[in-house]
Amino acid sequence: MSSHRKLGLIAGNGKFPFLVLDAARSHGYDVIVAAIKEETFPEIESRGAAAVHWLSLGELSKLIDTFKKEGVTRAVMAGQVRHKQIFSSIKPDWRLAKLLLSLGSRNTDSLIGAVAKVLADEGITLENSTSLLEPLLAKSGVLTRRAPSDSERKDIEYGRAVARHLAQFDIGQTVVIAESACVAIEAMEGTDATIERAGQLMRSLEGEASTLSRALTVVKTAKPNQDMRFDVPVIGIKTIDSMKQAGGTCLAINAGRCLLIDGQGVLDAADAANIAIYAE
Repeated sequence: MSSHRKLGLIAGNGKFPFLVLDAARSHGYDVIVAAIKEETFPEIESRGAAAVHWLSLGELSKLIDTFKKEGVTRAVMAGQVRHKQIFSSIKPDWRLAKLLLSLGSRNTDSLIGAVAKVLADEGITLENSTSLLEPLLAKSGVLTRRAPSDSERKDIEYGRAVARHLAQFDIGQTVVIAESACVAIEAMEGTDATIERAGQLMRSLEGEASTLSRALTVVKTAKPNQDMRFDVPVIGIKTIDSMKQAGGTCLAINAGRCLLIDGQGVLDAADAANIAIYAE
């Protein structure tokens, strides 16, 4: 096969890389996987990739050399690399060390954006990982049997306003609201952990004379300049489970910019839990 039918896949954790790999193969690509030792599920070995190369999170030179040897000129990133991994367990090689020193701010966007630039300089174009997964992107409107109630809609509005302000600082994408009060904001811990923390906070108020309703609305927004090449907002059945545990009743996401990782399964799980999902 000619090299333009080759696709490099930089795989993080979770299901996302598997979905991208399957979709790319069904489109006729030979997929060369760069699997991150600290993150990728070992099952990636048995999913029909043309090749799987394991490398450590800090090995930027090895990543470039691997793709060059394999004749890869186009690549996608899929799957999370946990924020705390990037800033703690990473042992940067010379190339990454140099790049880290050049960064103005040490947030994930600027780091991975800089990696994308280094790849481009080496002739490897990073593309949107969602381009192969259009059917899994959230459609517009009410996605569940139940529409948000009036009070949930108010919470969504307030949550979106809060999220818009946070977006400019690149800290998380999720806010959890109860009766127009902000209960939790995501930083490095991820969506599910933020929802769980909000649930614990609400439970800690049990028995106290609280004016807050126990029902939580979760608002997950894309950033205004969300780079869909490497930073795709994702929700799955696990998100719905976290909401159920925490007392969440409504989830608001961005249409066309949030991936339902388990497809229809997410909406079925939400319906079973009487959770409303709304996308705009």
